[in-house]
Amino acid sequence: MRYIRPVTSPLDADWSTRHSVLTTARRTAALVNALGGGPSGTGTSIAPAPQAVAEVLRAYGETGPVDLTPRDVDGMRAAADLLREVFAADSADAAAHVLNRLLGAHTGALRLTSHGGSTPWHPHLDRDDDAPWPEWFLASSCMALAVLLWDHQRPPGRVCASGACPDVFISRGSGPERRYCSRRCATRERVAAHRRRG
Repeated sequence: MRYIRPVTSPLDADWSTRHSVLTTARRTAALVNALGGGPSGTGTSIAPAPQAVAEVLRAYGETGPVDLTPRDVDGMRAAADLLREVFAADSADAAAHVLNRLLGAHTGALRLTSHGGSTPWHPHLDRDDDAPWPEWFLASSCMALAVLLWDHQRPPGRVCASGACPDVFISRGSGPERRYCSRRCATRERVAAHRRRG
C-alpha cells in the first residue's frame, strides 16, 4: 500500500483539509507517479488516459468538472518531469534552487482567489482562475512543495530508493528520513539485500 493517502474519509471532505499544503503536496506526488515513471521524453512510459489522471485529481479533492484532453495530459506530463527534479534533489539547497527556477519561469504572481465566491479565499500562483490544467498543476505543486521545504528545512520529497521503482513520495515527519515510497518497496529491497549477503 502506498504512503500517499488520497482524500476519502468524511472528515477530509472539509474544504481546508482537501486543499491543505500537505494534501496538495501528496496530490503532486500522486500525479507525478500517475503521469509516468520517468521523463516523458525518454520513452520509458506511455501517457496515461485523461480519465486516469482525472481520477487522481478527484481522489485528492477536485470537485468540479475534470475535462482533460490528451493535450492537457501531455502538458501535465511535462510539468511532472519538471517537478520530478524537486523530488530528486539531495538537499534542501538543491530543492530550493530547482523550486526557485520553476517559480521564476513557470508561475505568475502570488494572488488570492475565491473563484468568484465559490470557495474560501486561498493563494494561487497560476496566472488566472481559468489557467490551463498543466499551468495550474505546476504552479500549485511548486507552492505546496516550497511551503513544505520552508516549514521543514529539508527536501519536501524523494524518489524511491528502490532501483525497481521510479515513484516519488512526500517525506514528512520528525523521525528518520524515509527512503522508500512504500512498505512493499522497502521489504523488497531488504529481502534482496538479505539474498545477496546469503
